Amino acid sequence: QVQLVESGGGLVQPGGSLRLSCAASGSIVWLNAMGWYRQAPGKQRELVAVMSSGGSTDYVDSVKGRFTISRDDAKNTVYLQMNSLKPEDTAVYYCHVEAGWTENWGQGTQVTVSS
Repeated sequence: QVQLVESGGGLVQPGGSLRLSCAASGSIVWLNAMGWYRQAPGKQRELVAVMSSGGSTDYVDSVKGRFTISRDDAKNTVYLQMNSLKPEDTAVYYCHVEAGWTENWGQGTQVTVSS
């Protein structure tokens, strides 16, 4: 069983930055793709960014050039650096980790962008 612990959310003004972290622990044989999703009130959960085990990345168009995903496999951790935040980035952010043959979700961390 794999546990994911997220941190780094909070309240930030438009134009500000936040860095999310998600640390995986437990029965980890190997790590495949690691990524971040978000869900705003009244909207479906969407993929924000993902990084494969080989290092390739993909982003939703709305965050390209502003968000950067990275990972440290030695620490079983994935990060999301969010710059130039906008009010429309407000959502609960969830990390998603493929570990071995399992898919795992974090508990979610709230990001609120407001003046």
